[in-house]
Amino acid sequence: MYDDQPAFGASRRSVAGTTVVELWGELDVLAAAGLSPFLDALARVADSDFVIDLRPVTFIDCSGLSLLCRFRMHALENGGRIRIVSADPSFTRLLRLTRLGRVFEIHADLASALARHAEDAGPGATNGAIA
Repeated sequence: MYDDQPAFGASRRSVAGTTVVELWGELDVLAAAGLSPFLDALARVADSDFVIDLRPVTFIDCSGLSLLCRFRMHALENGGRIRIVSADPSFTRLLRLTRLGRVFEIHADLASALARHAEDAGPGATNGAIA
């Protein structure tokens, strides 16, 4: 039986001035095409603080990773900040293999991603990057 429901989705909410974007399902080429307009519009807002919650993501390939890289690039161009929530070893392995481990600020849980102490701690503070 054919299911015409997409295997991916996104939502956003504001938590204390931070835009939390939850992505779920399979982040593949189909999802990248479907989610790009939504994420591009968010990234255009100047000086935005973003947390991308990937915990509900069940699969991510190079298209999904490219989607995240594109969002990061546009957010930074507009003075934004982006952090990712994921404790999935497959995702951290993908970041390592693509040498993007130090590009993204990764947190294992939403609370640590929302905390601003790492931003204000100065030199020597850990940002959760993956080597």
